[in-house]
Amino acid sequence: MNNFIILNDHDTVAVALQDIKKGSVLKTKMHGDVIVLEDITRGHKIALENVAEGEDIIKYGYPIGHATKPIKRGSHVHVHNVATNLSGELQYHYNPIEIESKVKKDKRTFMGYKRPNGKVGIRNDLYIIPVVGSVSETLDPLVEQFKALHPDNGNFDNVIPLKHTYGFDTPEDNYEHARKILVDAARQPNAGAVLICGLDCADDSELEKMKQALVAAGGPINTQRIKFLSSADSDDELADGLAMLEELNNAVADDQRTPQPLSELKIGLKCGGSDGLSGVTANPLLGRLSDFVDAQGGTTVLSEVPEMFGAEQILMSRAQDKETFDKIVNLINNFKAYFESFHQPIYENPSPGNKAGGISTLEDKSLGCTQKSGSSAVNDVLQYGDKLKTKGLNLLQAPGNDLVSSSAEASADCQMVLFTTGRGTPFATYVPTVKVSSNSYIANLKPRWIDFDAGRLMNESMDDLADEFIQFIIDVASGKKTNNEKYNVHGIAIFKTGVTE
Repeated sequence: MNNFIILNDHDTVAVALQDIKKGSVLKTKMHGDVIVLEDITRGHKIALENVAEGEDIIKYGYPIGHATKPIKRGSHVHVHNVATNLSGELQYHYNPIEIESKVKKDKRTFMGYKRPNGKVGIRNDLYIIPVVGSVSETLDPLVEQFKALHPDNGNFDNVIPLKHTYGFDTPEDNYEHARKILVDAARQPNAGAVLICGLDCADDSELEKMKQALVAAGGPINTQRIKFLSSADSDDELADGLAMLEELNNAVADDQRTPQPLSELKIGLKCGGSDGLSGVTANPLLGRLSDFVDAQGGTTVLSEVPEMFGAEQILMSRAQDKETFDKIVNLINNFKAYFESFHQPIYENPSPGNKAGGISTLEDKSLGCTQKSGSSAVNDVLQYGDKLKTKGLNLLQAPGNDLVSSSAEASADCQMVLFTTGRGTPFATYVPTVKVSSNSYIANLKPRWIDFDAGRLMNESMDDLADEFIQFIIDVASGKKTNNEKYNVHGIAIFKTGVTE
């Protein structure tokens, strides 16, 4: 196995695939033998040529910043000698590229749950949703009692309380975000049944507003599948809640998985705790999966808008038409304006963990991050809290924050989220969250976190591993449990006013 990789013929840096000692020689075709001048950690960059102060550093074939001082050939290229080229809002021009998919149609199916509204779930889960945060902590005893009666979750795949902190004292604009996301969760295709918990049933109560929002979002409420518990109006909310859960459990008793076409897949694409190999292994693997799903008539979703900064023009060039291009421009510039409205730096990313993993600038991170979108056309752009309505690759307004962005993808109707990581994270959202490691070290260190090791690309071909990964995702869609499901790790996080990055 080579101990380094050059990602593009135009690159002026190589990426270390493993720790490289000072004095090692990198044998390259374009740059000859490069003597490494200092110890280099896995995922970090090495200069292939002398770089003058102010000169661009090229990686992935694009600038990832400029040298802040002269850099010698063979030296470590990182935050101590590189700075971003990015600044504020930009003017963009529509320069579309021709996109031709070479992915073949596939006749495989997955085993899913067809819902009365035509949507397809990959799980038959029970969601318990508090309308206000003040009842969130009462959900745990309710879940415990239900699981005591049904250790195997009854007729459900998972029993998931969606606890949050929003309530009566939340500013209205923030609670509007919260209510929209909670309604989205109640209408998620993975939800076999839902218990919604509030304080009271007064005409102006949040519970009543939730009912109205559910009707507005999806029509009449199926009272066999969605029930409402008013804690203040119940003499014993635990007993009443348990009785409702039993009714919901009985309501889904006859639900069965049936063969569904791959065109029904809706998959979120997310990364967190990235390292210098994320854009080399795990993210390109998700890109191959995204192109495959899109070619089958399915849907994939890329969010994390701040982590598009510096790579946004690549996405804009892939817009299916001028209208979609304009939506992407608004998505990017509106998010920049949002940062500026709170007097926050737009380009403060990457995080300390990203930097430790070898990512030097936001361009470096973004060019790796957008690898998850593959090479397909961008067919639509969603606002935060919107449901998917267009097949193919979609962009979604959400921050880089792992919890918020993953929850937004689930709330858009993604049946699962694929989450790449080079540093590791135990987080999962409320739909199956497939953790894909960028390196084998973290996969071996955290087997309870990582579901699939993309670090194997160091020794295996992309074609072979992509085929295995695609089948793995089809298996997950058909009921194979992810680690977050095995260990009962689920969560939801909701966007708030104020910069979340």
